[in-house]
Amino acid sequence: MGEIEFLQLITSNQGIIGKVCSIYCNQREDYEDLFQEITYHAWKGYKTFRGEAKFSTWLYRIALNTAISSFRKKRPAIDLVPSVPDINSDHPSEKNEQHQLLLWAIKQLNEGERAIIALYLDEMSYQEIAEIIGISENNVGVKINRIKNKLHQILSHGSR
Repeated sequence: MGEIEFLQLITSNQGIIGKVCSIYCNQREDYEDLFQEITYHAWKGYKTFRGEAKFSTWLYRIALNTAISSFRKKRPAIDLVPSVPDINSDHPSEKNEQHQLLLWAIKQLNEGERAIIALYLDEMSYQEIAEIIGISENNVGVKINRIKNKLHQILSHGSR
C-alpha cells in the first residue's frame, strides 16, 4: 500500500471528496482548502486502512469527519434563495438552478444531517450509510425521512 496506489484510489474516488466539499463549502477557496485537507487526512490514515470496508466507504468517513470538524471551526455564511425554478423543466439551465437550490437547502441542515443526505443522494444503501455514520440501519431510515421533511419545509419556506 504505497503512494502510487493511494493516488490511484484518490483519483478514482475524487468525486466523493468533491460532493462532500460542495455540501460543506460556499466559496471556491473553501472548497479547495477542504478538498486538500480531506486528501491529507486520507493520506495520513491510509496506512491504517485494512480493507475491511470498501475504500469508498472509508474515504466517505474521513471526508465527512474532516468536513464536519472544519465546519464547526468556521460556520459558513448563509446564501439567500433567489426563487424556486419549475421542478418539471427539462431545460439544462433550470436543472442547474434546481441543483443549486437543493444544494442551498442542504446547507441549511446541521452537519450530521448533511452527511446522511449526501450519502443518500449518492445512492448508498442504508447499510452503507449506517456503517459510515456509525448508527443502525433503522435509525438511518428514520433520519432520512426526517431530513426529507425538513428539506421540504426549507424549500417551501425559501420559495416565498
